[in-house]
Amino acid sequence: MNALFIGGTGTISMAITRLAASQGWKLYLLNRGNRPAEDIPEGVELINADIYDESAVAEKLKGMQFDVVCDFIVFHPSALERDYRLFKGKTKQFMYISSASAYQKPLSDYRITEGTPLANPYWEYSRNKIAGEEFLMRKYREEGFPITIVRPSHTYDERSIPLGVHGKNGSWQVAKRMLEGKPVIIHGDGTSLWTMTFNTDFARGFVGLMGNVHAIGESFQITSDETLTWNQIYKAVADALGVELKPYYVSSQFLADVSDYDLLGSLIGDKANSVVFDNSKLKRAVPNFRTEVRFDEGIRRTIANVLAHLEFQKEDPEFDAWCDKVVETLENAKKSMG
Repeated sequence: MNALFIGGTGTISMAITRLAASQGWKLYLLNRGNRPAEDIPEGVELINADIYDESAVAEKLKGMQFDVVCDFIVFHPSALERDYRLFKGKTKQFMYISSASAYQKPLSDYRITEGTPLANPYWEYSRNKIAGEEFLMRKYREEGFPITIVRPSHTYDERSIPLGVHGKNGSWQVAKRMLEGKPVIIHGDGTSLWTMTFNTDFARGFVGLMGNVHAIGESFQITSDETLTWNQIYKAVADALGVELKPYYVSSQFLADVSDYDLLGSLIGDKANSVVFDNSKLKRAVPNFRTEVRFDEGIRRTIANVLAHLEFQKEDPEFDAWCDKVVETLENAKKSMG
């Protein structure tokens, strides 16, 4: 069995690459070669090309056939139209990474299944993912293009700390605020429900769908079964850092209104909503699927790795100043009401 991954070295895709290679898949990674070669498992063949250069990619792949193709870097339906042209008749299964953020906001039921409607008026990212799903399902229905849609939620690895409110440079600055004893902004009152999935757990579900006849023409969400409040998430991060958490609760709508970090989409259209995922459909298709990494265990791995590698500690002074300003503004508002 062989597979072509476009990308293949990101948070989600690197874990999949490693697991699939260990299970005997013949893997080809098509990317621009920006990741160090030592990170790529032995036996994986690299195809150096820019997927946005369609004619060059078509030439590189001329005569090749695949059991599975997955493009991990599709964010707009126009890219799927290109992939359809490239891989129609060349693969037995085309897997699309959509997003659980595509599910309806606000939710009519906090329990999410693959049958939950797709509609997100708050986030363009999610609407593009929905449009991508609609395009592929149309090609499946009308032409038999063998698609499988996968919807991850908040998936993390050992390189980045998963949090709700952070700046453009990632979440390290939030951890730095914790280490410095500063208040840390948590959206709402921290009691809404969320799910964090370690990338190796996600990979187990994904690889189980590769080459799986029961996955063709279907959509699957892949998440942990563990449900946490945001208070528990931030507390676990602080515990892993060995510091006291000093939460500062702020309305999600207020944060969206006073920032340019697209918090309207990532909070109102995603993380501010309570979600509980039902993975029963995945478990029927992949009977041996289970998640093994509890969040408090996974975040300890992540924190240890981030603290050991300066390249993962990207400071964001602009975001830090914005947090201070939000806290100061609300504290002044409290005093003015006194």
